[in-house]
Amino acid sequence: MPATEPRQRAVAPRSARLAPSRTTRTLAGIGLGVGVIVVLFAIDALAPTLFPASLSTRTQDGLTLALSVLIESLPFVALGVVLSIVVQVWVPPGLIERFMPRRAWARRAVLSLLGMIVPVCECGNVPFARGLLMRGFTPSETLTFLIAAPIVNPIVIITTHQAFGFDDGILVWRLVGGYLIANLIGWLYSRHPDPDALLTDRFRDTCALVVDEPGSKGRRSIAQLVIELRAVMPALVIGSALAGAVQVLVPREALVAIGSNPALSIVAMMVLAMVVSICSNVDAFFALSFASTFTPGSIVAFLLVGPLVDVKMLALMRTTFTTRTLAGIVAVVVLAAFAIGTVVNLVA
Repeated sequence: MPATEPRQRAVAPRSARLAPSRTTRTLAGIGLGVGVIVVLFAIDALAPTLFPASLSTRTQDGLTLALSVLIESLPFVALGVVLSIVVQVWVPPGLIERFMPRRAWARRAVLSLLGMIVPVCECGNVPFARGLLMRGFTPSETLTFLIAAPIVNPIVIITTHQAFGFDDGILVWRLVGGYLIANLIGWLYSRHPDPDALLTDRFRDTCALVVDEPGSKGRRSIAQLVIELRAVMPALVIGSALAGAVQVLVPREALVAIGSNPALSIVAMMVLAMVVSICSNVDAFFALSFASTFTPGSIVAFLLVGPLVDVKMLALMRTTFTTRTLAGIVAVVVLAAFAIGTVVNLVA
C-alpha cells in the first residue's frame, strides 16, 4: 500500500492541472468571440470618421464578389457537414458498404453516381467526402465521388437543362464528361502505391481522433461538427476571398475578345471557371451569358472545370488532400475538359 501512495499523489496534481486548462481554453474562446464582435461594432462606428474616403470601385467589387461567393456557399457547406455527421456517426457500420460492388472499378462507378441523391454543390461535397474517408472508403473511391457529385447532382442537371435545353448537346456532354473525368481520376489514384500519402497529415490525425472519440452518438456528433467546421470554414473564407480578388484583377474583356477562337475560347472559359468560383447549382445561367460569343465546346469546358477545380473548391479540398494530389487532379481535369471541349466544337 505505501508503494502506491506516491503514484496517487503524482496523478492527483496532473488531473488538477488539466481541468483548469480546459476551462481556460473555453473562456479564452468565448472571450475571443466577444472581442471580435466588439471590434466589428467599433469598426462600423468609427470607420466613417477615421476613413472618410470611400473604397475604390475595384475594391468594392472585390469585396462584394467575395461575400457573394461566401454567402452562396454557406448553406451547402452546412448541409454537407450535417450529411458528413450522419454518414460518420449515425449510419450503422457496414450498411453503405453492403450495397457496394466488390470490384474496385464497379465501386468507383457506383460512388460516382452517389451525387444524384446528395443535392449539395461542390462546397458541401467536401465535408461529405471527408465523412466517407473517415468511414473507411479509400482516397481513390472518395475522389471519384467528389469529382462527379457536383455535376451529376439533380439540381445541377435541372438548372443546366433550364439554361441550355439540349442545344449543342451541352447538357449531355457535361454529364457524360463529368462522369468520365471522375472515374479517370479514381482509376489513376487507385494505382498509387501509397494511398495514405494522398491525404494531409492533419486529416489523418483527425481520422484517428474521430475513431477514438468515446461517448454517445450525440457527443460524437458535436465533436464531428466542431472538427468539420474548424477544417472547412477557414478554407471557405480564404477561397471566397481569392475568388473575389482574382475576378477584379483578371480583365474579363480580354477573355471575351478571344471567345470565337475554337482553341483559345476553351482555354479562356476554363480560366474563367477557375476564377469566378460560382456554385455548380447556378453556373449554367452564368455560362449562358457567354453562349452568343463563345463556342459550344468552351461552354462545356467551363461547366466541367468550374465545379471541380475552381479556387474555392481547391481551398476546401486542401483541408484533406495534399498539394501534390491537387496538382495532379487539376492537370487531369483541365486536359480532359480541353479534349472534350475540342470534340464538342468539331461535332457541334
